[in-house]
Amino acid sequence: MKLAKTSIVLLAIQLALVSSIAAKYLYQRWSCPRVWTRTVAYDPQLVMRGRYLSVQLIVDGCQSTLPSALHAIFPRNADGTTRPNGFSVTRESPVRFRANLKVEGNKLVAIRIPEADLRSTGVNVSALPGSACDALRIDEPVDFYIAEHAVDPTPVKQGQELWIEVTVPPKGPPRPIQLALKQEGAWKPLAFQ
Repeated sequence: MKLAKTSIVLLAIQLALVSSIAAKYLYQRWSCPRVWTRTVAYDPQLVMRGRYLSVQLIVDGCQSTLPSALHAIFPRNADGTTRPNGFSVTRESPVRFRANLKVEGNKLVAIRIPEADLRSTGVNVSALPGSACDALRIDEPVDFYIAEHAVDPTPVKQGQELWIEVTVPPKGPPRPIQLALKQEGAWKPLAFQ
């Protein structure tokens, strides 16, 4: 009889833990900003049952700065002055830095965290060689799980872009909501049943 009571108490504790995490994610989905952003998918298979798309989110880093101005080229006006909010990466290898994410003007924006600010958390952002400031990538992938027998939308065809809607919580990586394909300005939300 004692074993049954202990088992019920343990089950109640486990249900409370799982329910609190689910409630937190549901609350954040309703209260945190949501945004659509381009993404690059890779590694579509998982060893466990089912499949997922592991995607890297594309972020706008034009309001940010790279760790060194030596890694960037800035477009210039006719008088030789640099234009604000625009650069492209000139380094041969990727430039990585920590950044905070926010939603601004319907874009997912990365703001670099200065190296001196050790207390701040954020995500790792990569600026690939030759990429523009509005095409930086978040290093940590976001996993979007799809049904085992659903049609995989990757690789995308020429002229198509894969977009993902995410919730941007105050801390941690963005959380996926839904996927869509964009082709010639037309959106096609993807339903995985």
